Amino acid sequence: MARQPRYVLPGQPQHVIQRGNNRDVIFVAEPDYRFYLEKLKNACDNIGCEVHAYVLMTNHVHLLMTPHEEDSLSRVMQSLGRRYVQYYNCRHRRTGTLWEGRYRATLVDAESYLLTCYRYIELNPVRAGMVSDPAEYPWSSYRRNALGQPDMLVSEHTLYRGLGASDEERRHYYRTLFDHCMGKDTLDTIREATNKAWVLGNDRFRARIGDLVNRQTAPKTRGGDRKSVDYLKTRQINRV
Repeated sequence: MARQPRYVLPGQPQHVIQRGNNRDVIFVAEPDYRFYLEKLKNACDNIGCEVHAYVLMTNHVHLLMTPHEEDSLSRVMQSLGRRYVQYYNCRHRRTGTLWEGRYRATLVDAESYLLTCYRYIELNPVRAGMVSDPAEYPWSSYRRNALGQPDMLVSEHTLYRGLGASDEERRHYYRTLFDHCMGKDTLDTIREATNKAWVLGNDRFRARIGDLVNRQTAPKTRGGDRKSVDYLKTRQINRV
């Protein structure tokens, strides 16, 4: 079955995931992480993309990005993927593919899910049991967004800037977002949307995007409303 083209709207954030082939390791040592971040920064600057949040795990990456043009995101990921594979294979004396197919991405409803995606991404090392606090993990944007540590890769989204009147106010409010664990329903919603390339947002946002791209933006409801009068009538007829 042919793959559906990704939803892309210039100026609209995207949650991107790219995994190692067969879930294999893609970062072995510190130079690997640094090379990836450097080339990601270069590609974003040259092509036109902003990175608001990221985390580099040992066998996959999460990125929250806003493309400036319709093809900006795909061009960034192609350039980055090609350069990193060449570097990684040379450094670690290997050949062949490194990535598990195409990267996965979902269009994000900024008003409803943007800051939730920030948290989802930067809490990955905590959920994986690698650290107890996101500030302990060196390869994410948390130290930049929550603590003000310099990170030239990260660009502040307008909603992030709206968290406070000053840098310190913004960072303080941002840290409070991490005081509570993310619920399972929220985690499942983000994972399903990203892995299956649905739109991540409320019903109104998904309907608007669906009208723009003339495509289904969320899974269809299965079985209908089992408490509705119409469903009960249909069920009774089918049993006769």
